Amino acid sequence: MLPNYLSVSGKTRQNDVDVAFTISINPGASTRAAGKQDSAQENRQAFLTFGDKSWGSIKLGKDLGIFASDAILNDMTLLGVGSGAGGLAGNTTTTGRIGTGYMYADWKAQIAYSSPNFNGFSFTAGVTQAFNAIAVGNTIGSSESQNQGGSETAYEGKASYEWAGDVAGKVWVSGMSQEVSKVGLAVAGVRSDERADAFDIGANVNVAGFGLTAYYYTGEGIGQTVQLNHGFDANGRARDSDGYYVQATYTIPGVGTKIGASYGESILDGNAGEATLQELKDSMWTVGVYHPLTKHLNLVAEYSTVESELDRTGVQTTQENEAKTISLGAILFF
Repeated sequence: MLPNYLSVSGKTRQNDVDVAFTISINPGASTRAAGKQDSAQENRQAFLTFGDKSWGSIKLGKDLGIFASDAILNDMTLLGVGSGAGGLAGNTTTTGRIGTGYMYADWKAQIAYSSPNFNGFSFTAGVTQAFNAIAVGNTIGSSESQNQGGSETAYEGKASYEWAGDVAGKVWVSGMSQEVSKVGLAVAGVRSDERADAFDIGANVNVAGFGLTAYYYTGEGIGQTVQLNHGFDANGRARDSDGYYVQATYTIPGVGTKIGASYGESILDGNAGEATLQELKDSMWTVGVYHPLTKHLNLVAEYSTVESELDRTGVQTTQENEAKTISLGAILFF
């Protein structure tokens, strides 16, 4: 799920202000063209921060989005593969549990303020780069021919409370809102504005080697998998969507091996009178084993089953697709 990652960071303190920067490059590690190396590469981070522990910090530049960021950071498949292993060959990453339990936080240009830590409570709020909404064609999954423009900025925020002890954990909420300027596809030339809004809540608790994570999100116009993807129908009306995942892990004492299992769903609902979509549900079961061979090197084994179910209005038969992935590998941090 993670790409190769080379990050350069620096920090100093000047005039009673902590100043720092991070820039990263993220090349892929696969190709499916004989005799040709794909150029797939991401540049996920390029930002600076300044602040002080007494009043917080300000971030300017490109980094992980604010909404749904805790969902992906608590996903055990972050160190593995999850879904998308076959379809994304030649790309920089697979998709983990993105789209089968939570929306992708993505990497966004942003100006954000993060508060100090108030005895475990903290919050972040900011304006981020607005995304275009993909205009839906005749069917879900068909080639899209038109983008609906985003507003100048989106607005995102999150708040969390974290505690330590024999029973340690964290609870969080986050949200985002973005105006979308769109052209009605059914009636040529009709322009109007809509909003894409989303909200989530999650919790992670750890005790005696056991870990439990539960997460839920809901939204209008937010779409499926990546933000604003299929979030609006052909007439420009916002679609409802929601999803959740639950995850249980156990770390073996003295060995450090973590065993985990998780299940999640993402559901996109069609609007009344919409012929192409009644409901789209994507779900995934994953079991995984993550073993720290050294303090830097982790060996990974996963098995995932992904199912996609598409119901169309007036059609009795549900279109179903299934993919199964077995993955073995290693990930190195230093």
